Amino acid sequence: MENQQSVLDTIQIRYDSFFEQEKKIAGFILQNYKDVINMTIGDLADASGTSVATVSRFCRKCEVDGFHHLKIGLAKELVLGESEVRVSNDISRKDIGQSLQNILANKIEEMKQTVSLIDEKQLNEILDKIQHAGMVQFVAVGNTIPVALDGAYKLNEIGIPAMAGSIWETQLSFSMTLKKSDVQIAISNSGESKQVVKMVRAARKNGATTIGITNNPNSTIAKEADYHIQTATREKLFMNEFCFSRVSAMTVIEILYLFLTVGQEESYSRLSECENLMADEKI
Repeated sequence: MENQQSVLDTIQIRYDSFFEQEKKIAGFILQNYKDVINMTIGDLADASGTSVATVSRFCRKCEVDGFHHLKIGLAKELVLGESEVRVSNDISRKDIGQSLQNILANKIEEMKQTVSLIDEKQLNEILDKIQHAGMVQFVAVGNTIPVALDGAYKLNEIGIPAMAGSIWETQLSFSMTLKKSDVQIAISNSGESKQVVKMVRAARKNGATTIGITNNPNSTIAKEADYHIQTATREKLFMNEFCFSRVSAMTVIEILYLFLTVGQEESYSRLSECENLMADEKI
C-alpha cells in the first residue's frame, strides 16, 4: 500500500519534536493552512512571529524541499478535501450542522491516513505473532488506557489470551513476566511516554515480541519495538494543544481484531461461546 502521508499529518506527527519557534509556524499552518497557500515565505514568517530562516528549517524538518513544495503539498490536500465535502477546521455551536460535517470529515481523514500508513508485509507478520502468542499484553498510560482495555477484551473474546490494566506499576511488573512466546502491544500518542518505554524495554529483555502503536515513526517506542504501526491524528486542527484522538488507535485495534477473526472458524466459535455466556446478563 502506498504511503500517502500528507503535509498536515507530517506536521502533526513531528509537532512535539519542533523547537518553540518552529511550533509557532506549525500552529499557524494548522489553523490557517488555506491562507498559507497564497503566502510568501516572508509572509509566513511575519504571520507566525518567526524568521525566514526558521521557516526554511521548519520545511526541512517536514521533509520537503522548501517552502514552495510545502505550499504545493498543502494545495493538493486542500483540492482533494474540497472535491469531496467542503469542510473546515471550525467547530461552533452557532453552526452545529457544519461543525458536525467538519468533525466527521477530519475523523474520516484520520482513519484513511492511518490505513494508508500500514505496511502490509509487516501487518501480516504482526498478525502471525499475535495469533500464536501465549499471552498478549496491551500497555498504555493516561487517556490511551481505554484503547488497551478494548484490545484485550477483543482478543480474549476470540480465544487469544490477553490482558491490560489501568495501573502502570502493575502493567510494568506483568511485562517483566513475559516470555519469548508472548507479545506486548504498546500504545502511545507521542511514542515518548517514559512509563510505556520502560514496559517495552522490560518485555524485550525477556525476548517477547513488542509492537508499538504511535503517531511518530521516529519516537523512542517506534525505534525500540520490534514492529511499529503509525497512526494519524487531526486534533491539532481543532485545538491549540494536542488532545490524543483515540479514533486512529481504535482503528488499528479493530483492524487487528477483524483480521484475526474473519474466516477463522475457531475464533468464531470462541466469540459465539463468549457472547452466549454473556447473553443472560444482557436481558
